[in-house]
Amino acid sequence: MRQPVNLQLDAESVAAARDANIDLSELLTHALQRRLPHLNIGAAQNAWEKENRAAIDAVNRIIEEDGFVFSDEVRTF
Repeated sequence: MRQPVNLQLDAESVAAARDANIDLSELLTHALQRRLPHLNIGAAQNAWEKENRAAIDAVNRIIEEDGFVFSDEVRTF
């Protein structure tokens, strides 16, 4: 969700950003995410889950079929 904010920047910086086709909202968002890594955890977690979805589903199927293999009743170590 995006939220409007008010910022004050010097006119020269705003003009330079405009001339360079820099989206100041996007720039500030990325700068804050680099400075405050915990802001980007949700996106990273979603990317990790998407990347590993097949493995997660496979482990869940094994647990459904065989039970939790690390339980005291099942493990042999």
